[in-house]
Amino acid sequence: MFDVGFAEIFLLALIGLLVLGPERLPGVARTVGGFVRKARASWVSLRNSIESELNESDLSTPIKKTSEELKQIGRQLTDTASFKPKNHDAGTTPPESKTTNNSEPEPAPLEEPGSGKSENV
Repeated sequence: MFDVGFAEIFLLALIGLLVLGPERLPGVARTVGGFVRKARASWVSLRNSIESELNESDLSTPIKKTSEELKQIGRQLTDTASFKPKNHDAGTTPPESKTTNNSEPEPAPLEEPGSGKSENV
């Protein structure tokens, strides 16, 4: 965090010795050390909580995406399951019974005798 080397620490100790004197310097150094320790612990705690929140959000994103995909698939299945074929009229054949094989021609409809149509016109 702070790039403090031995020379900087020595200079600060020398200035503190001159300003505070030899009697008060150990007490002040102990107090400053306690503050630095508390600040460092708070910083580490804050950094860990931020990292855990970021990791949690990274994990929750794929879970939310998968959840949405499953909901969409469920809706599609529900729509497909609720689809019912339309009832066909009595004169038509349902699509399942129609043959796609055209090898056999359908027979011509037979006319009833006396229906009013004459064969020789």
